[in-house]
Amino acid sequence: MYEQILYSVDDPVATITLNRPERLNAWTDRMGDELRHAIARAEADKSVVGIVLTGAGRGFCAGADLKGLQAITAGDRPGSGASSELAANPGDPEMGDSFRKHYSYLLSVRKPIVAAINGPCAGMALPIALFCDLRFAAESATFTTAFVRRGLIAEWGLSWTLPRLVGSAHALDLLLSGRKIDAREAERMGLVNRVLPDEQLVKHCVDYVRELAESSSPSSMMVMKRQVYQQLTRELGPACDEAVKLMVESFSRPDFKEGVQSFLERRPPKFPRV
Repeated sequence: MYEQILYSVDDPVATITLNRPERLNAWTDRMGDELRHAIARAEADKSVVGIVLTGAGRGFCAGADLKGLQAITAGDRPGSGASSELAANPGDPEMGDSFRKHYSYLLSVRKPIVAAINGPCAGMALPIALFCDLRFAAESATFTTAFVRRGLIAEWGLSWTLPRLVGSAHALDLLLSGRKIDAREAERMGLVNRVLPDEQLVKHCVDYVRELAESSSPSSMMVMKRQVYQQLTRELGPACDEAVKLMVESFSRPDFKEGVQSFLERRPPKFPRV
């Protein structure tokens, strides 16, 4: 059913590839609908521990497709036209409405999402990458917000995510100038976790998820992801109180028993998938 993405699973990794290489994977409403459906599919698959999101060809995503932007300047506001077969609602509804928006739903997905940024990441591609949990970049990757140079604003929650990752001064620099930065500058800012040689990027991201599957409790990762994002907007006291509550709850889960037992027996843990 997918026309603009590729989807594959190689236990324990689901790989989603934006697949319009002839257009540098320029974003369309159809692509957004397909991504949402594929994310839901991976989240529901118990063989999947983590998700890798990347782009086909020489880029991650060049931002919104130019044809769509031209249509908007002419007064046309096309809908997504999503077919019923692509209807999906991934993520944890208990995280609340803030984490259920157009792309912020990625933060509520119960499994880690790793962005493998293999080339240019521009415009609305940047908010989508920042809604992933981790970002690894190829040495050839470049980043630009671009919005100010199109007469636009910080779209799709970027004014919330970007300052939290790089601080307000760096965020305003990137937003107000719309300048392009390379992967090394992005790494220094904290925009990406690590820069890798182009040919090693996707393998590194896949191996990262495999390491999580071998050593980390999927249930614990699910809870910790929710803690981190929800507590970005909470005061310290309530965050500490919730941590105690969640810690006590974790004592009764089989993951805790297996984690302790495997440590004592000096063997890899065998945590149940979720």
